[in-house]
Amino acid sequence: MPINCSQRVALMMLAGCFWASSSSPMTLEGAEGWAQFRGPQGAARSDSTRKLPQRMGVQTNVVWKVKSPAGHSSPVLSNDHIYLTAVQDGKLLTRALDRGTGKPLWQAVAPYAQLEAIHRIGSHAQSSPVTDGERVVSFFGSCGLFCYDRQGRLMWQRPMGPFNNDFGAAISPLISGERVILCQDHDTQSFLESIDKRTGRTVWKTDRAEFPRNYCTPVIVTVAGRKQIIVAATLRVVAYDFETGKEVWTVRGIARAACCSPAIGRDGTVYIASYAGGGDPGNRIHVVEFDEAAAARDTNRNGTLEADELEEGGPIHRRFSQVDRDKSQTITRQEYEYFRGLFDKSRNVVVAIQPGGQGDVTQSRVLWESKKFVPFIASPVAINGHVFTIKDGGILTSFDSATGKPLRTKRLAATGNYYSAPVAGDGKLFLINESGQLTVVRAAGDWDVISTSALGEPVYATPAIADGRIYLRTSGHLYCFGRSAAADR
Repeated sequence: MPINCSQRVALMMLAGCFWASSSSPMTLEGAEGWAQFRGPQGAARSDSTRKLPQRMGVQTNVVWKVKSPAGHSSPVLSNDHIYLTAVQDGKLLTRALDRGTGKPLWQAVAPYAQLEAIHRIGSHAQSSPVTDGERVVSFFGSCGLFCYDRQGRLMWQRPMGPFNNDFGAAISPLISGERVILCQDHDTQSFLESIDKRTGRTVWKTDRAEFPRNYCTPVIVTVAGRKQIIVAATLRVVAYDFETGKEVWTVRGIARAACCSPAIGRDGTVYIASYAGGGDPGNRIHVVEFDEAAAARDTNRNGTLEADELEEGGPIHRRFSQVDRDKSQTITRQEYEYFRGLFDKSRNVVVAIQPGGQGDVTQSRVLWESKKFVPFIASPVAINGHVFTIKDGGILTSFDSATGKPLRTKRLAATGNYYSAPVAGDGKLFLINESGQLTVVRAAGDWDVISTSALGEPVYATPAIADGRIYLRTSGHLYCFGRSAAADR
């Protein structure tokens, strides 16, 4: 997650290394592998025919298990390497491990001047790295981007920020073709940037200042032979042209914040889930106009509202740092009315979109939507003609991917919060909650639970799947699970 690193320090210091020995005109970006957050195309789905374990636990179907420094980032895989980021002894690390054994190969240190504020359950290593097999790119918030070769040698680095966001940064970079794509949505100065992966130089940078803090890692699709970058954010989904960064189309009518990343079906349909407090029908957040609030609460008559002038625990007071976008410790009329408008327009929804068209395509490209069972953090996944969502509290729902009809909703035995996104493969769905309770589900409309287990450590990272193995990161370990006939009886 974010690091507050002055540009001067970032430019002058080098990272230290520690060595150890379809017939449709639409196609999807990438190929089978798990080189980025949520795997190929960000779909969180393995299309391999290799069998995956039905049961997993601290001593069940474990191929290997190694200790791992703290961090929320998800593992990514390329050839014989596993890459992930971590925080250890005050150092910000990019680590490479042997895929077959989990043995550390190298680690590189990203320098920083000062660690930024993060969410109370956050990490300074939350954004997942990305690799193209020749290089790995890690992102540490305001400390910026770091690109290493397979041996851990620094190829280039890009300072960033500091970002205006007391929750920090968490969106992961992508690599597509010759470009690194990075989206960053913060309370001010949000942007989408395309960077040459070989030199670290900017190709284009698109202003997204209208969007405050969001945490959606984009997906890249190809429509009629041209790549588009799709991002969900405050109130709308936007597609940008890959070559120019220009906005191509938009779908309106989602929540005031986007923490989930899009899911992609095999036919190219994009599924967006967006949830924010006060966006459910019958449970809306409404606040009075600024003039009314100021008349009652602006006790020092300075024309703005400070935290101690607001209703304690009220909707604006609870979100003071978000409403105060410029971090002046006061809320202006403009800031207040902007956020009041977000409350009024926000809609918690799962929506299916057929990418394409020009301009506002809300009426022409939205296939279906559902206002029920919308997840907060854990992104949806599409597999076998169904879309699955896991809502906090362990509420698992399956939808028909073509119609949006809810097929089955039931609370799992593993309740609690879900920050790790579900992943799918071999006709199974793998879900793990914050406390490390793992559930394996048959990925069907009338889904049922195959197994449950407890890993005994918190989990925030999303698992990776490749070659019949599942790589799962807990707060203290990295597991590699593989199917054993005896254990899966």
